[in-house]
Amino acid sequence: MRRIDDLAPIAPPLEKRRLQSYIGLILGDIAAVLIGFMLAGYGYLTADGLRVALTLAQLLLPVFLTVALYNGAYSIDALRAPALGFQRAMIALTLSAAIVLFIAFYTKSTAHFSRVTFTAGIALSIALILFMRWQMHNFVRWRCGASVINELIIEDGGPKVIIPHAITISAKEFGLVPDLGDPHAQDRIGHILRNIDRVVVTCQPSKRAAWAMILKGSHIFGEVIDDAVAQLGAQGARVAGGHGWLLVSSGPLGLRQRLIKRALDFVLSSLALIVLSPVLLLVALAILYEDGGPVFFVQKRLGRGNRFFKMYKFRSMSASQSDTSGQQSTQREDARVTRVGRFMRRTSIDELPQLINVLIGDMSLVGPRPHAIGSQAGDKLFWEVDMRYWQRHALKPGLSGLAQVRGLRGATEVEADLANRLQADLEYLENWTILRDIKIILMTLRVVVHDRAF
Repeated sequence: MRRIDDLAPIAPPLEKRRLQSYIGLILGDIAAVLIGFMLAGYGYLTADGLRVALTLAQLLLPVFLTVALYNGAYSIDALRAPALGFQRAMIALTLSAAIVLFIAFYTKSTAHFSRVTFTAGIALSIALILFMRWQMHNFVRWRCGASVINELIIEDGGPKVIIPHAITISAKEFGLVPDLGDPHAQDRIGHILRNIDRVVVTCQPSKRAAWAMILKGSHIFGEVIDDAVAQLGAQGARVAGGHGWLLVSSGPLGLRQRLIKRALDFVLSSLALIVLSPVLLLVALAILYEDGGPVFFVQKRLGRGNRFFKMYKFRSMSASQSDTSGQQSTQREDARVTRVGRFMRRTSIDELPQLINVLIGDMSLVGPRPHAIGSQAGDKLFWEVDMRYWQRHALKPGLSGLAQVRGLRGATEVEADLANRLQADLEYLENWTILRDIKIILMTLRVVVHDRAF
């Protein structure tokens, strides 16, 4: 065991160096705005323009710096990621320009401003801030090193943890014991934590409470690894009523996003049903003509929130051999499929009645495809292959989805067939945007006819 008295600090202090970096960012931004407006004013009105430009810059700078301080343009995140810092600075500059214009309008001062100088000054300031921020990135790395914070991992019998640029030590080697009844033990830990900004302890379950208590008194950002959190998929934690509460689900979309997605579904499904009504009528007549059975195949499937709904399809199998449970996947040259059904499946026409499901709100145009409750991959039910299967039902099921446009469709003959689709579905849930929905809709039009339909 090492002696604390003989040990130098594990890491150099970075707090003052971060402060120097913040000041550098601020001064760089101020210089960029001043120079940008001076160039714009002198280039447009020469010497007189220079005076006007400096006046505009002096009006803009206090507002810009105030907004930038509040939106995190000068923060640890900005030091870590120059692109993020630049983005936040641009947001601050845009908002401050709008505020200055708003004030100038209501005070009737716009007549004294040069619109060309102001616009050109903003444009040049953006370019110069980008340049300054990039140069400051090199300064930050010079002052702080590869990481702007000191991170320490203490290994005390728990699972292996890897954090880029973090220092890792063994509790046993350094004699670190989370003994709440021994001030000397806590003092030893306190020495080790000098200059550390964030510490992560990975230990045995029996030691977690003690380590947590010690870290609370260390005045640094401390975390204790607990794999139960990962198993539960926890997204946050709180304490209420004397109990610990773990947030394990929070819906992938907020209210505004759901309204946007629903509006797109309603408008496009309504238009599609109107435009395609002649096709729908012809297909219905063809089904009736072939065997006289019902036009629609109605099947109970799992939808949003793991709730059942009735999904509509054009019937592609003979009426006497339709599989309502979906336990038997359709195979190539399946004898149950009718001649009209084979054509519909190959062209995806059998899926068109699901536009009704979209219109009434049971489905969406884009989302994870709904599966029958008896669907199997190999010889296992879908959720037996991977328990994450249930997570895909956080959104409404879709007429098409990310898995489908990637060619992951058709029979699930082996477990990998489901695993690949599930991965695509979960990726869609985690990265939803309305633009991605539109892109998937357009890509779906290119894969309507496919060789995996039989």
